[in-house]
Amino acid sequence: MTPWPAIAAVAVLGFALKAAGPAALGERELSPRTRAVIALMAPALLAGLVTTGVAGDRWRTVDPALLAALTAVPFLRRCRLPLPAVLVGAALVATVVRVLTT
Repeated sequence: MTPWPAIAAVAVLGFALKAAGPAALGERELSPRTRAVIALMAPALLAGLVTTGVAGDRWRTVDPALLAALTAVPFLRRCRLPLPAVLVGAALVATVVRVLTT
């Protein structure tokens, strides 16, 4: 048994769900609150996926250096640093934590 029928079914369902929104709303605009919630769904999902990837199954494989680097990124972005500087800063934080913990 191949997974392709399931993949095709999920793809069709995804297209149908994307088409259902405009079909149901027509030309009406969404409220600002609804638009704000929709805009925040992608970052929340990404944060959940990153957390799961970093922490592993049931938080068994948490890497302190990686966790510190990921924690430093929002603070560095808040300082309005360019992305390359944020990446270098996060790498430095990870290096310092790794040196201190080993």
